[in-house]
Amino acid sequence: MQFDSFSAFIAMGGYGFYVWLAVAFSTLALGSLTVATIVKRSQIIQEIKNKHQRIERMRAAEKMENTL
Repeated sequence: MQFDSFSAFIAMGGYGFYVWLAVAFSTLALGSLTVATIVKRSQIIQEIKNKHQRIERMRAAEKMENTL
């Protein structure tokens, strides 16, 4: 094993602060990107549903006009 103990692993040979800070920022960035992607996907799906509903309402209104 590379490290003698868990505390040596955390310390990373004196560079632990920088290593774990980089890990934290990377995890935060990837997590934020994942959340933003999920939210945007949900918004796009909702916009598509709204557009289809609008088109159906317009078709129904045109049918009503044509029957009158």
